Amino acid sequence: MSEVAAELARVRADFRQPTLTLLHQRQAPVVIAVFRAVFGRDNRPVPTARLHAQVEDHLAQLRAAGDADVPTGTGREVCLRWMRGRWLVRTLDDSGREVYSLTSHAQQALELVKSLSRDRSTLSEHRIATLLSTVRRFNSEANPDRTSRVTLLNAEIARLTAERDRLVDGADIEPATPDYMLEGFTELQLLVSALPSDFARVEERFAEIRAEILASFRAEPRPAGEVIDDYLARADALMTATPEGRAFEGAFALLRDDEMVGRLREDLTALLDHPLADRLLADAERGELRATVRLIREGLDRVLAQRSRVTSALKEYILAHDVTRDRELEQVLRQVESELATWMATSGPRATVGLPLLPARAEVEHLRERFHDPADDVAPERLADAPQARGSGPGYEELLALGGPSLGDLRERLDHALTALDPAASLGDLFDSLEPALRRPVEVLGLLHLAADRSLDADGGTETYRARRADGTERVFEVPRVPLPDPDLDPTSTPLEER
Repeated sequence: MSEVAAELARVRADFRQPTLTLLHQRQAPVVIAVFRAVFGRDNRPVPTARLHAQVEDHLAQLRAAGDADVPTGTGREVCLRWMRGRWLVRTLDDSGREVYSLTSHAQQALELVKSLSRDRSTLSEHRIATLLSTVRRFNSEANPDRTSRVTLLNAEIARLTAERDRLVDGADIEPATPDYMLEGFTELQLLVSALPSDFARVEERFAEIRAEILASFRAEPRPAGEVIDDYLARADALMTATPEGRAFEGAFALLRDDEMVGRLREDLTALLDHPLADRLLADAERGELRATVRLIREGLDRVLAQRSRVTSALKEYILAHDVTRDRELEQVLRQVESELATWMATSGPRATVGLPLLPARAEVEHLRERFHDPADDVAPERLADAPQARGSGPGYEELLALGGPSLGDLRERLDHALTALDPAASLGDLFDSLEPALRRPVEVLGLLHLAADRSLDADGGTETYRARRADGTERVFEVPRVPLPDPDLDPTSTPLEER
């Protein structure tokens, strides 16, 4: 293969990356605009139902504005297509809700479009100064020659000391030009805008490692002990096993230093308070730079949460792995193999046996919860013969007087009163006509119960019930008045004999 053909193959492979497939399509401006409107700069997760509604609403507005290159379909269908394109990813947040987030490829595409929209020069004093400073610092930290490194450090110390002495002596401070400040702010925005996609790339790499671990657990033919030892060792080296993990580990070592993060916040505040900052930066750009520390902390939290999911996959496997169940399954398989060998000894090579895929379902209407206990059939022990205790308790009549209402006798009296030629005017009159044994306080409730059973309603007034207790004392009750119908005047009544 010629050199240009090999280069073409590499370029075509690059164009198959999700970042370029997003930009290399007719609907790319619409997709980028929707992503910017929904997710913002910090790629905040959006619940699935809300994103479906927002995408559908934004696309409808673009169609109404006359844009022809708008994706078709509902919001859910469009989001699913974007997921297949690896521009969206659907996960669970801390509260268990299903949310969408932009992948690192989509964020990289957004930042590329944003960087192209900024006004920046191709060559400037700030660019050259930044290049020289970076090369000098890189060489001073990586040069293997001790003498050369000491020489570089001495030169830097001498330069800084001379600048400090000049300022202490009262020399004038040369103000930065607007072009220098603009170029500096532009490069700073480029560095900060690349952070979300970098964090997302590390987060996606940890998600891939977690999927690889789970797949290996399911397909691992080795004993469980070796599997656990191997993957525990891999868990210890997760941060150093990939380029993304090593890069994140180095960045995390710097960013977890509170003093360094504090200096970063102070430097950003000082730059944004510069007299030229208000004229060179818009309010949105100033807000983005001020939120740099928060953006870094949120990115670190997301990456650490994804890393904890990798370790939790190991933990769940270790806790859920049941050695006893594996041994039982092994015994069952050996028994099946033995029975299969016995069957093959007496059958021909073409013999078949029909086996259901699943066992038949047992139709059981009721399962017994308790079984026969012979101890339940043992007769109770006889009571001790105590003739001196006989006759000391209340008699039958006394117990009957203390019981509930006599519904049988009350029903007979009420039916008689409803069919008599001269019935009582109300339920209270009927109660007053009863003998003392049926005028206990509890009989009042019995009469009211029977009246309700016969759909006899109160007329809104009250009447007095004079009840008599078993000991002879009287109680007076104010009860809603229930009139008794006259069978001669009520055509709906039915004689007792017919009922």
